[in-house]
Amino acid sequence: MEPVVLLLCLSLLAHAAEAATVFLPLRVQEVAMPPPPRPPANRLRFRHNVSLTVPAAVGTPPQNVTMVLDTGSELSWLLCNGSSRVLSPAPAAFNASASATYGPVPCSSPDCQWRGRDLPVPPSCDAPPSNTCRVSLSYADASSADGALAADTFLLGGAPPVHVLFGCIASYSSTTDDGNNATNSSSEMATGLLGMNRGGLSFVTQTGTRRFAYCIAAGDWPGLLVLGGDGAAAPPLNYTPLIEISQPLPYFDRVAYSVQLEGIRVGPALLPIPKSVLSPDHTGAGQTMVDSGTQFTFLLADAYAALKGEFVNQARALVTPLHEPGFVFQGAFDACFRAPEARMAAASRLLPEVGLVLRGAEVTVAGEKLMYRVPGERRGVAGAEAVWCLTFGNSDMAGMSAYVIGHHHQQNVWVEYDLQNGRVGFAPERCDLATQRLGAGA
Repeated sequence: MEPVVLLLCLSLLAHAAEAATVFLPLRVQEVAMPPPPRPPANRLRFRHNVSLTVPAAVGTPPQNVTMVLDTGSELSWLLCNGSSRVLSPAPAAFNASASATYGPVPCSSPDCQWRGRDLPVPPSCDAPPSNTCRVSLSYADASSADGALAADTFLLGGAPPVHVLFGCIASYSSTTDDGNNATNSSSEMATGLLGMNRGGLSFVTQTGTRRFAYCIAAGDWPGLLVLGGDGAAAPPLNYTPLIEISQPLPYFDRVAYSVQLEGIRVGPALLPIPKSVLSPDHTGAGQTMVDSGTQFTFLLADAYAALKGEFVNQARALVTPLHEPGFVFQGAFDACFRAPEARMAAASRLLPEVGLVLRGAEVTVAGEKLMYRVPGERRGVAGAEAVWCLTFGNSDMAGMSAYVIGHHHQQNVWVEYDLQNGRVGFAPERCDLATQRLGAGA
């Protein structure tokens, strides 16, 4: 398929008041510039501390929706009219009854009986007379969705419309009550989720997409998403092979973008972590996944403890450890520090970088990507110091059995998913400049 270039900007997934404050400037995205050499680009929105989102048009006539871009999920879904939702404000829902091309999938369909085999919870059937195929989905942040398996036309960017199976969600709930969830939470303002893993019902599998890439810019600059093409737009990449395990294992996600983590370094120091700790065990626990639907990076307990100890040791001359044993941010982040904003800004340039050493590639985390300021937490006289936590979490504390490389650590990195050759490529890149280079600047 011809490459479709879609712009990425930052969008806040938070309280209504915060969303109103942040969303307003994000609507100003067009600038005077020569016509782009590619199909007109949609504006895609995402933000640090929440999720990447993409705009799409669904149905006939098309309805504009916003969807979380998630390489860790399979089935795409939309909140449909009449859906119940625990959290508010609710985004504009998809009106299935207004689409001439919408159709629910019956239980007798192979799409229900066969293509749903990769879903964690197999599809079920409504009682007669509807006999509609139903799907139930759950995520690491304890959010869940339930609805009908359906089909309709999807349009992304300048690509031709494609017929896609998705979940028309009637019920959605989440335990998240703020915009700072670090696991793969759906946006409070998003209409749904675009599943991009390798499962039979994912968007890339259904559309036959054999290559896609994104480049997430830092700050308020736009980045871009590229669907299809031959990869010519990418900088020189270092590739790591996707890990395949043929037999089903209870804790191994066979349709994830799973790679081999071979080591972790802090500055020049390679941590003394046994190779066995970095590889899946006999149950499949311990795989390493590249996931655009998770914000930060998570490490299993032994690797996390080694990273935390070495990082705190190297960083203590620059910033003061919090020294509050009971303080754990979002249930998984306890390598925390206290410092005024100005001091942390200066220290971030000197902090030791963290390298995730993969087979054939490395993801390097440095500078401002290392620390996250905890909202609402102040210390010191008159609250002069903010609280900051290392942006690596403990998988075990978060209830996960895997290593996950989140999108916060993919900023200013060109990430290519090459399904044709079974590999993922990485290269450092100024994503704001890449957007301009491709004629897709906003």
